Amino acid sequence: MKYFQVLVLISVAMLLQACDKTPEQTTENKPEVQEQATTIAEKPVKLSDAYNGKVYSPYAKRNIPMRPLWGDSHLHTSLSMDAGLFGNRLPPKDAYRFARGEEVISSTGQAVRLSRPLDWLVVADHSDGIGLVSDIAAGKAELMKFEQAARWNKGMKAGGEESVKAAYNLIETFAQGKMDPEMLGMYSPGAKVFRNLWESVIADAETYNDPGRFTAFIGFEWTSLIEGNNMHRVVIMRDGPVEAKQVVPFTMTAPQGSPDPRDLWKYLTDYENKTGGKILAIAHNGNLSNGIMFPLDAQWNGKKLDETYVTQRDKWEPLYEATQIKGDGETHPFLSPDDEFADYENWDIGNLDVSVAKTNDMLAGEYAREALKRGLEIESKLGTNPYKFGIVGATDSHTSLATAGEDNFYGKHTGYEPKPDRMTHPFMKTDSGTIMGWQMVASGLGAVWATENTREAIWDAMKRKEVYGTTGPRMSVRLFGGWDFTKQDINSRTAANVGYKKGVPMGGDLRAKPSDAKAPSFMVYALRDPIGANLDRIQIVKGWLDDNGKTQEKVYDVVWSGNRKPGANGKLPAVGNTVDVKNANWTNTIGAADLGTVWTDPNFNANQKAFYYARVLEIPTPRWTTYDAFRFGVEIPKGAPTSTQERAYTSPIWYTPEK
Repeated sequence: MKYFQVLVLISVAMLLQACDKTPEQTTENKPEVQEQATTIAEKPVKLSDAYNGKVYSPYAKRNIPMRPLWGDSHLHTSLSMDAGLFGNRLPPKDAYRFARGEEVISSTGQAVRLSRPLDWLVVADHSDGIGLVSDIAAGKAELMKFEQAARWNKGMKAGGEESVKAAYNLIETFAQGKMDPEMLGMYSPGAKVFRNLWESVIADAETYNDPGRFTAFIGFEWTSLIEGNNMHRVVIMRDGPVEAKQVVPFTMTAPQGSPDPRDLWKYLTDYENKTGGKILAIAHNGNLSNGIMFPLDAQWNGKKLDETYVTQRDKWEPLYEATQIKGDGETHPFLSPDDEFADYENWDIGNLDVSVAKTNDMLAGEYAREALKRGLEIESKLGTNPYKFGIVGATDSHTSLATAGEDNFYGKHTGYEPKPDRMTHPFMKTDSGTIMGWQMVASGLGAVWATENTREAIWDAMKRKEVYGTTGPRMSVRLFGGWDFTKQDINSRTAANVGYKKGVPMGGDLRAKPSDAKAPSFMVYALRDPIGANLDRIQIVKGWLDDNGKTQEKVYDVVWSGNRKPGANGKLPAVGNTVDVKNANWTNTIGAADLGTVWTDPNFNANQKAFYYARVLEIPTPRWTTYDAFRFGVEIPKGAPTSTQERAYTSPIWYTPEK
């Protein structure tokens, strides 16, 4: 009965669109945490104690986000060169239909549907060569005179492995800057076909944008590649067709384009000056950049970081894509050796086309946590933190299908949509390394705390970084930072009211330290995905700049399920694992439906810059490879995990000492 009641409470909370905490704690915590984490059962809350509203109803007269809005900020359709060559035949219209919850037929002829509709979507097709592959596939006469186009057309017609080989050859050719310039110029800014395709992209977004119900953003992916090293950015406009039609997407290919982010930022500046609109960029997951996504001293071309670089990157890139199909990018065991959960779905083999193998010295310039730490260090030298970003997840799917669920995973591209042998085929193989099909990651999604489902409200939440990312599940997570949160605050049924009143949400800066405050406190709480797995624990990840100017990090377990206690090494025992590999199933007999606490930093130093973000872990569940093995009756390849601990990463909250 108790379990059923918890589920009812969660469902009611989501229906009210509040995600305001009513925690039922079943946890034992460390001594410093136990004092803070209490339950409704321990001390009933009186309205007179918890009420902070302007009128009797605690949900009236407040203009705060009521629930997370779920979406994908990075999805490709048949218009992208690589997606089309891999066999994607679904245009943006089908991507929107699918995201809104409709059943569609995939490019490989399979019926597919999301478990629940998304709230918003960014169709982010590659700006370079947009529409080129569609015309190659059609055998357009003026293209067949080019050797590259004719060869790729032949591979596409052959289908199967030949089509995949053609696609990889195109990616490698583009990554190494060897595309026929005359051919690519036909599908570049200034060409009629480029303008026409951009206007069709805008028109499709307008058709499916339904304010209040579903948001379709106008955007594209700027596909910067430095000899195969990935520096892509997704560009998102807040605006509609009036503004978007005044420009065309920025490319990386000269003469109109550039691979340098500084030139992208000039494009964004010019867009706002010309149209009066608003625009931002999200840096692509950096684990295929071979160390150049987050430079510490100088860019890949040797140009030193300066005031222009740090201020412009801080202004135009408020978010970072920390997890997606091509690997999880929060941290890496080499960078965080004391973090037992750092070894999670890392892609650390090489760059985008695996033309250069990965080395350990590259890793610090690729992962989110290290970038956040580097930002503190750069700020101490140049006065601005260029890596003061919020965190989102996205799919980067090239199938037109925003699928991030382990049990509903349609792969990176159409060549790896569900089929018996997709796990055992190499996804990418060169002399520098191999990425196997089973290494694709069913990830991720972005959650936005917006006041309404419109372009303006969601974009504004992105800009202020009140967002978080997950590896696929739709768990509701909130994080507030302040100086005087108490256990009474976390017990309130309207905890968000208190959070905004006494502190700042994820993505914010702690307010000035009161003279009598000893350390900041953080109110964090999470509800499991209503159709997903229970929660294992919530952690707070802290990074800081010590008195010697060196960056440090520490992961704190702040609240967890069950009666576990930290061992002599300070580590919390594992939650357990109920995964039934043979039947691709699990049970929610371990873990907690919700977790929450108020945690105070026990090692706070008021003179040190710091950031804090929450990481929420689910109990183990079957990985997509286990579902494939069960449904197709095949063996799981050696080395492939059978279970996974899905997770959420919140945007950080920053502390800066007063000068």
